[in-house]
Formats: sequence, C-alpha cells, structure tokens
Amino acid sequence: MKTIERSIDVEVPASTAYATWTQFELFPRFMPDVEAVEQKDDRHLRWRARVWGAGEEWDAEITGQIPDKRIAWNSQGGAYNAGVVTFHRLSDDRSCVMLQLAYEPETWGEKIGDALGLFTRSIEADLAGFKEFVENEGEKVAGWRGRVPSKEDAAGASHGPR
Repeated sequence: MKTIERSIDVEVPASTAYATWTQFELFPRFMPDVEAVEQKDDRHLRWRARVWGAGEEWDAEITGQIPDKRIAWNSQGGAYNAGVVTFHRLSDDRSCVMLQLAYEPETWGEKIGDALGLFTRSIEADLAGFKEFVENEGEKVAGWRGRVPSKEDAAGASHGPR
C-alpha cells in the first residue's frame, strides 16, 4: 500500500475551505481526472474518473466527518483508496488543507505510473486546482454542516478534544 501526504495553504477561512470540499459534485471543476461525483446520501458517493488513462467507477463511504475539521473516507469496490482531509485555521482569512491518501496500484500500468510519481503529481495538481477554485468561488458555495460520526465515535471512543 502507498501513502501520499500533501498540504496546501489557501487564502480563505478554514470554514470556507471545508464547505467547498463538502460539495463533492463540484470536484470535476477542479480535479481534471474526475468526470463526475454523485452524492447518494450523507455517507455514500459514486465516483467516475480517468485513472491512468482508463475510465474507472467506484463507490466511496464517508467514514467520519466533523464540520470545519475533517472528512475521512474509504473506497468500496474499484481500486482501493482511503484517506482523510483536514482543515486548519492559519488566520481569519487563511487556512491549510491537509490530505492523507492511502491507495493500492493494481495493474502494471498503475504500478509503473506510481513509480514515476504520476499519482503524486496528480494529487498535487488536484490540490492546486482546489486552491484556485476555493479562492475564486468558495464564498459562493453553501457547504454541508452535518456531522458523520466515525465508527469509533459511535462506539464511544475518545480521541481527545475536538
């Protein structure tokens, strides 16, 4: 399994960055490889993208979501990926978006592309696209303010102050 960790500072409040990220159906506007994201309900998404040049579709489950703080997910079917994106206040009008992504290249083409750093560059381009989008359009986006408890939350586990 491979892991990528990247962050980008954006010139908007953390609440604006978070609100924009919760609008998954907007992802094709700033992620060139994403063709469509359909949000089925609070926890479930259907993705369609070009991965390593091939059309791919998969489902994802949001496994935890805390307004203005974090969104975590796991893929369900398709190539494995899971991750978390967190939003950190730097000032009243500046924040840091941090992405941690675990994935598993499956085909030889995916493994070669990964070895060449293509997936990492794609993630960096997606974050740069998000930065441009949120700084230009983020104030216009009405985000979702609900909370999706993680399984640990539901079991009553403590993760410290939130």
